[in-house]
Amino acid sequence: MEALEELIRSRFLFALGFGSAKDCIAWAMDRLRLDQEGNDLEVVLLAGASERDDVLPWVDAIIHRYADSSQMDEQLSAGKYLVSLHERYRAGAETVDSLDQKISKLYVHLHYPGWLVMLARNCEYATDLPASIEPFVSEFDYIAGLWGSASTPAEFLAKYSRAVSDSHDWWK
Repeated sequence: MEALEELIRSRFLFALGFGSAKDCIAWAMDRLRLDQEGNDLEVVLLAGASERDDVLPWVDAIIHRYADSSQMDEQLSAGKYLVSLHERYRAGAETVDSLDQKISKLYVHLHYPGWLVMLARNCEYATDLPASIEPFVSEFDYIAGLWGSASTPAEFLAKYSRAVSDSHDWWK
């Protein structure tokens, strides 16, 4: 299935409240327009969906049929989302304030993973304490760099060092 990672990313962002059902529908419409649906009824039904309740069952059916389990991992989706947020931050399209809500929501949604502790905490502090901006940026660079080169959560975790994250603690 073409562009499946795009659908997985759209589904993940939609579940977090940062995306829209329209993104998932647009994905299906693109598959139809490009004649890439392979006569998949769920793709056709997704393209014709109009509401959240209509979209999710078709998206989930498509993802579960075509994606392998490593592609469906929410940690991986979150990591790739952080990479895109990092790029936007470096380009000036995101601020510490705009990132705080997004990173906090990811942190909670993923049930507080250890690799996200320092980034979430430093981002929250950086919204009010100028001295914590540099440690936040250092941790953001670190985490985004690791996720940028990882294709699975296991690859990320093999390179991740809590000691490096702890060195970005703004209290130190």
